[in-house]
Amino acid sequence: MAARSLVLATRNPHKLREFRRLIEPAGIAVDALPDGTQLPPEDGNSFAENALPKARAAAAGAGRASIADDSGIEAAALGGAPGVRSARYPGEGASDQQNLDKLMREAPVGSPLRYVCALVYVDPAEEQEQLFCGYCDGRLAERPRGSRGFGYDPAFIPDESDGSRTMAELSDEEKDAISHRGEAARALLAWLEGR
Repeated sequence: MAARSLVLATRNPHKLREFRRLIEPAGIAVDALPDGTQLPPEDGNSFAENALPKARAAAAGAGRASIADDSGIEAAALGGAPGVRSARYPGEGASDQQNLDKLMREAPVGSPLRYVCALVYVDPAEEQEQLFCGYCDGRLAERPRGSRGFGYDPAFIPDESDGSRTMAELSDEEKDAISHRGEAARALLAWLEGR
């Protein structure tokens, strides 16, 4: 395995903490984005289209292998919305609470949801780019519950758990085992291990 450390293209401390939990047990450090590195706007039409420019910007800024993800939630009842607009569902600058409130207003209780993660690896030295995707299916809770996790986690009841708790009620270990980011990170690690 070539990479012993990766730069994560995010300013989100929750995401940095989660990726460290997922990747560092494999012996690969996950470093914060260097100060001064500018990330491009997320204006793509897919999660992959948003993740790739961020990974490229981080790799160029740090001069070494970097990863970036774009992830979000898709509600079947809303035709896949909010999708790539998950972080700004009501509009630019929306808070996690505002995003969650809008989803709770618009999607029916118990309706199917899917978390999606597109994780991109970029290594400028080897001119290597690779995409990994992860998914987690679930349904919308009647009301937000739990204080763990972030974003839409308090309203997302994953199919792969006991069927009663939201992502925000699961332990880190339980969440990481079934989450969209967990699946994408495991695919990345398997690929790195096989190189």
